[in-house]
Amino acid sequence: MGLRLTLKPNERILINGCVVRNSDRRQQLMIETHADIVREADLLKENEARTPVKEVYFFIQAALLDGDTRTKLVPIIQKRLGKLVPVFHDDVAKHIFEAANHVSQADFYKAMRALRPLIEYEARLFDMIQTQATATAAE
Repeated sequence: MGLRLTLKPNERILINGCVVRNSDRRQQLMIETHADIVREADLLKENEARTPVKEVYFFIQAALLDGDTRTKLVPIIQKRLGKLVPVFHDDVAKHIFEAANHVSQADFYKAMRALRPLIEYEARLFDMIQTQATATAAE
């Protein structure tokens, strides 16, 4: 069973480092063999990697996009994921373990996908901290 991708009009994806852009209509692709695939919408720009979770996500993304650096990046990724575990409670930390498992299997896209809920949770935490700091400063 291959990977079925439904592409939006003009959506770009990367397949083994090659950028592919869809035409102006919705299309379906079947990828029948293993390939490193990521949608442009799932990519994080370097200047967006400003939080601990996004930084790890960016390293995983780099490993996905550049096969030559994977062997160097995997230990760094695993170490950084390990440092995140004590920061988050069990319900959220499970995503870290899931990502670490995918990284150890060289399934970097699934590792990125596992971290997405954690990125959202981290953003909510930072928003709460910012709101609390603003309220404290106003007092």
